[in-house]
Amino acid sequence: MPIFAPFRALRYRADHDLSLVTAPPYDVLNNNDRSNLMSLHPRNVVAVDLPVGDNPYATAAATLATWRSEGVLQLDARPSFTLYRMSFLDACGDRRNTVGVIGALEVVDEGAGGVLPHERTTPKAKTDRLDLTRATRANLSPVWGLSLREQLTDALIAAGELLGEFVDDDGVTHRVERVDDPTRVRSIASLVSSAPVLIADGHHRYAIARTYRDEMRGTPLAEAASTTMTYVGELVEQQLSIAAIHRLYRGITADELRNVVSAKFDIRPVSGSVTTRIISEMSERGSLCLVDGSHAGWWLTPKPGAFAGLRDLDSDRLEAALRTIDHEVAYQHGFDEVIAQLDAGHAAVAVFIRPTSIAEIRRTADERLLMPPKSTFFTPKLRTGLVIRPLDA
Repeated sequence: MPIFAPFRALRYRADHDLSLVTAPPYDVLNNNDRSNLMSLHPRNVVAVDLPVGDNPYATAAATLATWRSEGVLQLDARPSFTLYRMSFLDACGDRRNTVGVIGALEVVDEGAGGVLPHERTTPKAKTDRLDLTRATRANLSPVWGLSLREQLTDALIAAGELLGEFVDDDGVTHRVERVDDPTRVRSIASLVSSAPVLIADGHHRYAIARTYRDEMRGTPLAEAASTTMTYVGELVEQQLSIAAIHRLYRGITADELRNVVSAKFDIRPVSGSVTTRIISEMSERGSLCLVDGSHAGWWLTPKPGAFAGLRDLDSDRLEAALRTIDHEVAYQHGFDEVIAQLDAGHAAVAVFIRPTSIAEIRRTADERLLMPPKSTFFTPKLRTGLVIRPLDA
């Protein structure tokens, strides 16, 4: 089972408004997002986590060092865990309250057990996060892990020392609390280390942590590099809000796509232009929804027995239905975002899919299987900058 340990965290000094200096994860931000965040506060964490310039990684390292020397970022006196609570309205309008713990999770080799992959990853350049880690010698944003340990949530309910709380632009309340009492620290570490952890989000960051660990062997950073900063929550319904990541197709027309999938799906036209109402209707109908560039749509309902032996995943069903034809696929969450991609001509056709169930995620973990790429989109996203883990502390 994996090591899960406290660490001495770098945190913004208490006089900083966390709503102004923290940011969404780097991989959901574009250049305009970065500019807007920097306009909120010159010391917003994106200056380090998403650096720019001729030598961005050196700039990030210098900025981080300056903030530390100036006391903008302050190091905890002793190792701690950070409780991270979020309160929000889910897609159904229900109030949700979640809690997880940020600590240092062991970096294990692929297939070694203890820390499990959740889905197959798509090819992606990994040098950016690796170069940033090399330059800053820090974990700047946490990997998101799901613990198979029952009752972990119960152990995290009691409050720690409140460090900050704010509401973001999406109405999500973020709250962080420090836990450095030795007895409770040992209890949390023992619980998380007693069961496998499934990587939910941050597969690429976890992969580069392996590379960095190997590079640091035999150096003063070897021990620190053997773990990476990770948020761990319990894999249970009440602790997770999951959205779908929809499919965008190029190199194939809407007509061609319908013809191919008709072998596996019953196809019926959507009445009128496609709007956000289809998202709730998909679950009611048990269907997917294909949309073309004119916003015309078709319900795709799996034929009885067409996907026998497959898991209960729309992503699996689409892969199976399209296996015989060449195509390019891209991934996008959010209804408006998908329609914008179609309107911009970045894809010829889209297929909206339904969110993956908690039961299927659990079964996949228990059976040590992998989901297709981009099967789940966990929300709300964790903020970067609430906790930084220096590897040279």
